[in-house]
Amino acid sequence: MGSEIFVIPAIFIGLPWIVLHYITRWKTAATITSDDEVLLDELYQLAKRLDDRMDTVERLVASDNPDFHSARLMHDRDLDNQPLRELDRLLAEKKGMQS
Repeated sequence: MGSEIFVIPAIFIGLPWIVLHYITRWKTAATITSDDEVLLDELYQLAKRLDDRMDTVERLVASDNPDFHSARLMHDRDLDNQPLRELDRLLAEKKGMQS
C-alpha cells in the first residue's frame, strides 16, 4: 500500500512532466536565435563578396589566356547540372530498393 502512494503520482505527474520538459527543450534547441540569423547574414554577405572576387579573377585570367574555361559550377549550365541529375537518379533508385 505504501509504494502505491509514490508510484501513482510518479506515473500521472512525473512521467508527463519529464516528457513535456524534454519536448520543450528540444523545440527551443531547434530554433534559430537572432545571433544565428546575424551569423548567417554575415556568411551570406561574405559568400557574395567571394563570388564577386572569383568572377573578377576569372575575367582577368580569361583576358590573358583565351583558352581558359572556368571550373566553377554554374546553376544554369547543363554540363554542371548533369552530375546532379545522375545523383538524383541514384538516390531515387536506392530509395526504391529500400521500400
